[in-house]
Amino acid sequence: MRVIVIIVTTAERFRAAAAHPAATVSIAGVRWPTYKVVSLLVGLGVFGVVAVATTAAAPAVLSGAGVATLVWLGLGLYRTSRR
Repeated sequence: MRVIVIIVTTAERFRAAAAHPAATVSIAGVRWPTYKVVSLLVGLGVFGVVAVATTAAAPAVLSGAGVATLVWLGLGLYRTSRR
């Protein structure tokens, strides 16, 4: 019975977190805005896809950095415009 309570409590927390996403994420004790973490993950994903597709480092690094920068700036502007 105790396991069921833990699962229900975790599911309730997940629903609450999904309904109200956090504005910051703690990484090694440092609070980062969520949009910055998302942009870095998107850039890393683009880097990986381009690296596999081209098997060359230069296009992968440049495209990953470019996409991460655009997402970072775009989400940052979107966040400030919503305030």
